[in-house]
Amino acid sequence: MTGGPPGGGMFLERLSPADGALPGELLTELTRLYASNREFHALSGDFPDPDDVRPEQVAAALADELAHPDVEVLLARSGGRVVGIVITLARHPDPADPDPWIGLLMVDADVHGQGFGRRIARSVEDGFRAAGRNAVRLAVLEDNLRGFAFWTSLGYQVIDHREDRQLGRPCAVLRKELSAPPA
Repeated sequence: MTGGPPGGGMFLERLSPADGALPGELLTELTRLYASNREFHALSGDFPDPDDVRPEQVAAALADELAHPDVEVLLARSGGRVVGIVITLARHPDPADPDPWIGLLMVDADVHGQGFGRRIARSVEDGFRAAGRNAVRLAVLEDNLRGFAFWTSLGYQVIDHREDRQLGRPCAVLRKELSAPPA
């Protein structure tokens, strides 16, 4: 699900670590991106200390994601640097759930408000649409008001409230129908 430079020179590329390891320079960039989102990590509890996100923690989190065959990790690049990351899930573990999921979309805090999150989301939606998918889902932590406002502004609607599968955190499940692209 990669795209070329439309939309201000941003493009998505699949993260494919060589021999399961991330190159040091890329891991440094990703650690900076994750660390720049302190507020989110304080809410999520994904890292023990949101003020001290370490490269080995980021590498372990990404390795856990990449261990799943239906997961794709995409990096958003602009101006030669990583400005965002998105993790998608082609199939939910619940067989009654037919939709793909966006598991995480994170943009470097230094470029928040510049439209990268919207462009990344649109690119992911376009990729799912091109793959014949009719809708996409995601979960937002109940106390992540900024995340909730972002996703609902993109047309996602709440369809459920439940705990997440990993850490039991209360979440709102959102869904968006993927209509055919304009001609």
